Amino acid sequence: MGPGLTTDGGARERFGVAGPAAIEIDPDRAAWDAFVADSPRGSYLQTSAWAQVKAANGWSALRFTGRAAGTGDPGARFGVQLLLRRPRPLPWAFAYAPRGPVLAEWSPAELGSFTAALRAALATSRARVSHVRIEPEVEMNGPSDEGGSFRRSLRACGWRPAVPIQPVRTRQLDLAVSEEVLWGGLRKKWRQYVNKARRDGVRVVDADGDRLSEFYSIYRETARRAGFIVRTLDSYVGVWKAFSAAGMARLLMAEDSSGTGLATLLVLRVGDRVIEPYGGMTAAGAESRANYLLKWEAIRTSRERGARSYDMWGLSHEGIEHFKTGFGGREVDYVGAWDLVLDPLGRLAFDWGGAIHDRIGRLRHGIRGYRGRNTVEAEAGE
Repeated sequence: MGPGLTTDGGARERFGVAGPAAIEIDPDRAAWDAFVADSPRGSYLQTSAWAQVKAANGWSALRFTGRAAGTGDPGARFGVQLLLRRPRPLPWAFAYAPRGPVLAEWSPAELGSFTAALRAALATSRARVSHVRIEPEVEMNGPSDEGGSFRRSLRACGWRPAVPIQPVRTRQLDLAVSEEVLWGGLRKKWRQYVNKARRDGVRVVDADGDRLSEFYSIYRETARRAGFIVRTLDSYVGVWKAFSAAGMARLLMAEDSSGTGLATLLVLRVGDRVIEPYGGMTAAGAESRANYLLKWEAIRTSRERGARSYDMWGLSHEGIEHFKTGFGGREVDYVGAWDLVLDPLGRLAFDWGGAIHDRIGRLRHGIRGYRGRNTVEAEAGE
């Protein structure tokens, strides 16, 4: 143990970070997940369920919560779940906080406390970390980044812009309004498409895990059409098992009168937020407008079940952006990814090794121009 480190028993350790913060390493999982769920910026990627999903691919999790010194608040003010992995044959590990950290408020003091606490927490880890990447859910030029203030604070704390792994643009709907208001937020043509699908006998059902192979077939067909990479069926089965066991997942299927799937969405809920990371449609689903009915029902029933916001999770290209924009809400642009380099030599070696992994990944998937995200980094968030 380092100076000033005391043990509370078990895997928990509490210590004061010189001046800025007091933190708890490895909090109880239930307490951690409750903290994420209670945060307005809590993401499914910061839950223990996501860590469980990534553990199958060799990623380990390091979590800590803390508070800025002098606040007088006994509760956790910030926290993060880091995913760590050491790609062979490098001696350094990469640490990544997808959609993290989770902070109650984004002030320069809070950010400084978090950065100091992060360094202290990593010092207790057996891993030799080359760099840490965070992707905070802070809206660019929003209240927390007015005039770029948050990004300036990041730089002042030693963080530097990096290549994003998660979508930096999305659309979000406020579900606190009435269903009539939500319906009125759809473009007129979109409402017509929803009604057309209903008239043609398309129905939306909550599916069980036994339809995941059907979900995967639709998702893979969509990926071929849109040009994005999908993982194996087992990867999505793992997501379903981890999140459905915690009551956080829904598999929605739009089907025709014979029960054949036309479009699908796998949505995840954290606290009062619903996020739709995976979805797709067949050619028949596009023709019948089943995808319009499916999206509307996902939104409508999420509100009905008590959710307060709905995140469409990414505007990856023009066609998807056009489709999602028609359902209303507002566009959100995040400040993106930021790296804290802890070992410059390790970072150089990691980037070199990542370029090789990236090239292999492009060849394996047969995709030209699949660049920018080192495949080792990307695997932690997909």
